[in-house]
Amino acid sequence: MTAPTKTWLTSKRIRAHSLILAVALWSLYLWTIATPGLRDRNGNLKGTDFLHFYALGIVAAEHRGADLYDMNAQAALAAQRVPEAVGIRYLPLYPPQVSIFFMPLSYPSYGWALIAWWVCSGVLYGICCYSVWRICPNLRPYGGTVAIAAIASPAFFNLIAWGQTSAVALAWFTLALFCLRQRREFLAGIFLGCLIFKPQLGLAAAVVFLATGAWRVIAGAILSAAAQLGLGILYFGLDSFRNWIQALLKVRTEMGALEPRLYQTHCLRTFWEMLVPWSGISTSLYLVSAIVVLGALIAVWRLGNGISLELRYSLLLLATVLVSPHLTVYDLVILAPAILLLAEWTLAQTPARQMQLLGTLLYLVYALPLIGFFSRWTHFQLSVVAMAGLFFVVWQLSQKRPLSDYPATAPSR
Repeated sequence: MTAPTKTWLTSKRIRAHSLILAVALWSLYLWTIATPGLRDRNGNLKGTDFLHFYALGIVAAEHRGADLYDMNAQAALAAQRVPEAVGIRYLPLYPPQVSIFFMPLSYPSYGWALIAWWVCSGVLYGICCYSVWRICPNLRPYGGTVAIAAIASPAFFNLIAWGQTSAVALAWFTLALFCLRQRREFLAGIFLGCLIFKPQLGLAAAVVFLATGAWRVIAGAILSAAAQLGLGILYFGLDSFRNWIQALLKVRTEMGALEPRLYQTHCLRTFWEMLVPWSGISTSLYLVSAIVVLGALIAVWRLGNGISLELRYSLLLLATVLVSPHLTVYDLVILAPAILLLAEWTLAQTPARQMQLLGTLLYLVYALPLIGFFSRWTHFQLSVVAMAGLFFVVWQLSQKRPLSDYPATAPSR
């Protein structure tokens, strides 16, 4: 939400757009899945990616550690429990402990397990959005609009439609934010270390905290990640860890299976890969652009209290998405805190052209994933351009506006 004066992006307009989007997306989705059985009107399995987690849960329940990274074995196992899933295969890349996490959901039927996971994901997402909104005093009058926008979010819609795990990643990022606000760096690291289940989402955080010498955060993250990996080793044996590492090392040769629809990805690597047909050049452009983003992020975090934590953390989340070597549309839910915090900051400023630009970029970052499929033909992912633009506009503005310009929301110790 941007300032309601002298800007096209008023609160009333945002509310109307969000309401239209929410009704359109969710009514269409409910109509699509309102069919008997587990296949929707398009012939797709309901929950799509959740089948992979369901199969991993069965692997853990039956203690079949040898099948953790066997795509064919998992496909056969899933088909035994879910006949509608015959022929569906997923590239297994999650660390061993993830299968243990999903083991309780492997006991009920697939349909009931999917409903339970949808509820868990929705609750986690709602709690995270509500918690961040509560620390944004300038957004308080717009609670209804924030709620509608959260429900209508294309990222959240895709999270539910795909049955994915990104709400868990959002929860870890949100918990880490609140710990950093309370100066509990070690505990923040514990939560960030939980991202080991999606290690690509921890790349930017690892780089910035190492570069700035935030050793308490680093220590907490290492301990947390090691504990989770240790749990997998204790349950499945050391071979499971070795097989996971080998699967990660081979992923470069299996990107087609990991990213069958490149237009559904939203990061710098796939942006350049879609735009430039030569892999060597696209990889070089990705590395250079990622280094630029990470360099700017490190520069901001080195200023410490010269720039508010809310702005630094928003930039961290944007950088996390941009530099991730693999990021699909549902992972964009991790940007929810950044969108709220930056909207709060925008409302706190004196109206100016730069603030209107920031508001427009926030709107585009929120909405453009909805039309990502157009990049199938244009080979140009607009959402990545918007995120990069937002990152550098915020970065530029943060250099000019000290911490005192941001509302003092950090609680006393």
